[in-house]
Amino acid sequence: MAPQADHGETSYQGSGKLTGRKALITGGDSGIGRAVALAFAREGADVLISYLSEDQDAQQTVRLVEEAGQKGIAVRGDIQEESHCRQLVQWAIDEFGQLDILVNNAAFQMEHTSFLDISTQEFDQTFRTNVYALFYLCKAAMPHLKPGASIINTSSIQAYQPEPSLLAYAATKAAIANVTKLLAKEAMERGVRVNAVAPGPVWTPLIPSTMSEEKTQSFGSDSLLGRAAQPVELAPIYVLLASQEGSYITGMIYGITGGRPIV
Repeated sequence: MAPQADHGETSYQGSGKLTGRKALITGGDSGIGRAVALAFAREGADVLISYLSEDQDAQQTVRLVEEAGQKGIAVRGDIQEESHCRQLVQWAIDEFGQLDILVNNAAFQMEHTSFLDISTQEFDQTFRTNVYALFYLCKAAMPHLKPGASIINTSSIQAYQPEPSLLAYAATKAAIANVTKLLAKEAMERGVRVNAVAPGPVWTPLIPSTMSEEKTQSFGSDSLLGRAAQPVELAPIYVLLASQEGSYITGMIYGITGGRPIV
């Protein structure tokens, strides 16, 4: 990426908000996932990240976690498969002895000039990666989550202000917002909180790899701040929702959009 994304490597300062906690983060090899993994580690949490195939990126995230003095684990595999999602949760339990935080962050998107150009295979892949995996992981994790645990999903401003070029992706992000609110009602019976973050434009590898050069160059210019966010700028809200400081927050969707409304 040019320029490189800022995940908080030189700026994020922890204060023990997640001491002793154990987290599983999907899509933790780069972008928002890496920033959240770094922040969680500097707040005192051990972190397991899942990733698809980017071995070098995943190991860099693990190094950041370990440099913070925490245990970091990277597990490669495809979260479109329910069996892999179950294995991820079990791996976290086996390695950490408990699971306190689940962050469903991994996502797939492709841009098209018309929805007629979206293949059935791509539409299915987008839902299986963004929505099915969330369902698989929540279902596998819930029996292990104790009171005070937290599930944090990554929705998007696309759930509220969808762009036609991102029809499949936007539809999945709307589904995630809905599932978050519904799951929060049932999870509260276990003392587990469920929330979501709805980012606006964020400078991650997903952008230059899936968007045209023209859109990449102007990416984020339509926000009130006139720019895209850096991943580190989203990490604090994930920390809040994972920590005791967010103990009265559940069923909420937090917009981090540079001023664009999520209504």
